[in-house]
Amino acid sequence: MTPALRALRTCLILALCALLLAGCGSRGSWRKGGITGTKPYTVRGKTYYPLKSAHGFVEEGEASWYGPGFHGKTTANGERYNQYAMTAAHKLLPLGTKVRVTHMNNGRSIIVRINDRGPFVGDRVIDLSRAAATQLNIIGPGTGRVRIQSLGGVPQMRSDGDIDGAYFVQVGAFANKDNADRLTNDLARSGHKSRVRFGSNGMWNVQVGPWPDSFGAQKQLEVFSILYPGAFVVGD
Repeated sequence: MTPALRALRTCLILALCALLLAGCGSRGSWRKGGITGTKPYTVRGKTYYPLKSAHGFVEEGEASWYGPGFHGKTTANGERYNQYAMTAAHKLLPLGTKVRVTHMNNGRSIIVRINDRGPFVGDRVIDLSRAAATQLNIIGPGTGRVRIQSLGGVPQMRSDGDIDGAYFVQVGAFANKDNADRLTNDLARSGHKSRVRFGSNGMWNVQVGPWPDSFGAQKQLEVFSILYPGAFVVGD
């Protein structure tokens, strides 16, 4: 073989190796536990860029759950998935973030820790553990409409005359506290107790209540949602 042919063969071999390596790096396959930290990752040809902070994060959408088939397998943060623990998978929230998940139909509310990535099915926004899904009562239906609120970032600051309780109906959120105070005064004139809290959404939240359980608050939500269409139940 002439030197020219040997050189050509070497170039062809190097080019083939480069193509094979590129093919391995671009494969869209992914399993739970394959992603760590907040580094971008690709699933089924789509690249996700996890948030660096959960500060003020609020999201509404469809929740699902995953259980026996993944029990004991490695999650995205390196833990073993435990279907009986209060955890969840989310595509973008930083791993370790604690969030409140509220079922928008029955008013039930739970707190879970994000330790995995997903769900990657349709427009679902969070994948709950079996234990978390049981508490929200979505095991049977399989999915449920929820509101997700991060518990990190800005601490809840109380206003003067704040009241404590188990469950409230949030009827408004304002960037200006004066506007929140005006609403609480209007509510007081109507005979409703309310409080103002500065929450992780970066807003002054006006919340009516309290009620001892989520079901009582849910019944009142049906009344308040007529005047305040965006109202929803929150737990203390």
